[in-house]
Amino acid sequence: MHRPYLEKLPTSPDSSLSTLNRRLEAGIPFAWHHHPEYELTLTLNSQGQRFIGDHVGEYAHGDLVLVGPNLPHTWSSRSKIDEEQPHIALVLWFRQAWIDTFIGNAVEFAPIQRLFTRAASGLSFSPEVGRSLAGRFELAITSRPSVLLMSALEILLELAGQREVQQLASAAPPLTTESRSRIDRVLQYLHQNYASTIRLNKLAEIAALSESGLHRTFAKHTNTTVSAYVTALRIGEACARLSGTSQPIARIASDVGYDSLANFNRQFRSIRGMTPRDYRASFRT
Repeated sequence: MHRPYLEKLPTSPDSSLSTLNRRLEAGIPFAWHHHPEYELTLTLNSQGQRFIGDHVGEYAHGDLVLVGPNLPHTWSSRSKIDEEQPHIALVLWFRQAWIDTFIGNAVEFAPIQRLFTRAASGLSFSPEVGRSLAGRFELAITSRPSVLLMSALEILLELAGQREVQQLASAAPPLTTESRSRIDRVLQYLHQNYASTIRLNKLAEIAALSESGLHRTFAKHTNTTVSAYVTALRIGEACARLSGTSQPIARIASDVGYDSLANFNRQFRSIRGMTPRDYRASFRT
């Protein structure tokens, strides 16, 4: 099994910011990774699931997320909105040094500074905001460095004034590089195998820790337990299938790792506050 990779960002001698204009025909693949920069990603013409730390959520056209430094994350698409167009991910990256010097030295940018502080565990903005900023993202990513800089500042100021913002991952204290790499290996394994039986001795082996050491380190990093994390992954996948497919509920329960339909219904209700049937019905209304 491969450990999550530390993403190396593209750089330019003419720009203090890094960007990515990603257009994929086949889909956005699951690629669990992290990096020391803040990442602002706008996803268009795509729907599926996103994973930010211990958060599992569904995304659709206009999904806009600001991810904090070294917070593991990935998107995994299910389908396009318009089959004739590609999945699109427009990405802006911001380095801490740029935030400290350029943003931190201008009182006018204090709202942006506060925005980055709040984004340590990930922030999600409404799809309406994401769609309204799509033109500015395109301008920023396809223009010369000076226009990129000004457009990025406009986007950040707009986001700093938004009130409808969702906090994503559980806040977690910073870990040493060694501790992070151990838990990242475990998280990668869980994201790839959550529908199977998860054994603590296997996870401890992956992390090169004792089982008690795994419990402590995992809780310190994710602010939750292994079993609760796995449940969140399973229920998150179930939500995506309930809302996006007509698969029988019993099949969904089995596919995401539940041998007992009654247990699946109980776990689903404890997390979502309603039965799987009612959850599906809410998307049919």
